Amino acid sequence: MFQEFQSAILPFLTIFGDDLYIQALLAMALALLAALVFNRVIISGLKKLAARTSLDLDDHFIDLLHAPIYYSILLLGIASATLILSPPTLTLNILFSLIQSLAIIIWVVFFLRGNRILLTRISRIENRLKIVHHQTLPLFLNLFNIIIVVLTVYLLFSAWNIDMTAWLASAGIVGIAVGFAAKDTLANLFSGVFILADAPYKIGDFIVLERGERGAVTHIGIRSTRILTRADVEVTIPNSVMGNSKITNESGGPYEKYRCHVSVGVAYGSDIDKVRELLTSIAQAEELVCTDPEPRVRFRLFGASSLDFDLQVWIQKPVMRGSVVDSLNSEIYRKFNQHGIEIPYSKQDLYIKELPAGE
Repeated sequence: MFQEFQSAILPFLTIFGDDLYIQALLAMALALLAALVFNRVIISGLKKLAARTSLDLDDHFIDLLHAPIYYSILLLGIASATLILSPPTLTLNILFSLIQSLAIIIWVVFFLRGNRILLTRISRIENRLKIVHHQTLPLFLNLFNIIIVVLTVYLLFSAWNIDMTAWLASAGIVGIAVGFAAKDTLANLFSGVFILADAPYKIGDFIVLERGERGAVTHIGIRSTRILTRADVEVTIPNSVMGNSKITNESGGPYEKYRCHVSVGVAYGSDIDKVRELLTSIAQAEELVCTDPEPRVRFRLFGASSLDFDLQVWIQKPVMRGSVVDSLNSEIYRKFNQHGIEIPYSKQDLYIKELPAGE
């Protein structure tokens, strides 16, 4: 690139004489002029065009883009001046490697900032990629930043003509050793990545694990997930366990509302219409019960000693189930007593056929 730029402007520079120092200064002056024209004319025009759009993402990228292009043009002028002066080969190689390194660092800063702006904006858009959201944003930011940094190191080594073969071989051996030594940690790490990407649950969800643990998710990390149980005890579970077990997310689905039910039996001969009416009124009077969907009463079966009913209600959050069931059970018992509806219970009658002789 530098040689092509030099061959393009060299015929113009020779007009001003054969003095190499004057030609080098002119090359740098032309590069500075081109950078100023680009900064004042082209960038200003692009900003005016971007201001007409409804998106502000292009405005951010134009603001980020003008600096690396501006400095790249200046570095191009410095490189051309260096070629015109034709220093010794060793000095020329060092200067060229230094210029290439500066150019790489300038563009790496642009890509790191652009990566953050782009992913942050994608995570805020409603019709976005489902895999990128506010919880997985740090993961993808770090992942792409690592890729950019690795490529930067490779390009810097190439700019200084350093052979990467030995480094790559050493890195491969170290990677294998680390993989065997930290296989459990890596299992948790990869499971954490998949949990963040797949999002089977989020912070605040009430989940039930296959082993019986229940609680609200308080933290989702790369290594582990923490839940707060109903006893206010925080449980830390490795992500490798979370990734390989069945998890019931009671806060999942189209909405967070949760259905709970109260079962009650009434004696044979009771007025079932009255039972339905009482159960419905009790549910509607409870403040924690949702009005949409409405409470339902279901006559389930003819039991051995009772007619069995189910009162089904919806609550805003699964964590409220215990208090709602307690309130409904208490009110059902009071109302049934007031209206003379018997709640049967298991009873055994003992009949004595005859007493022993002499009693």
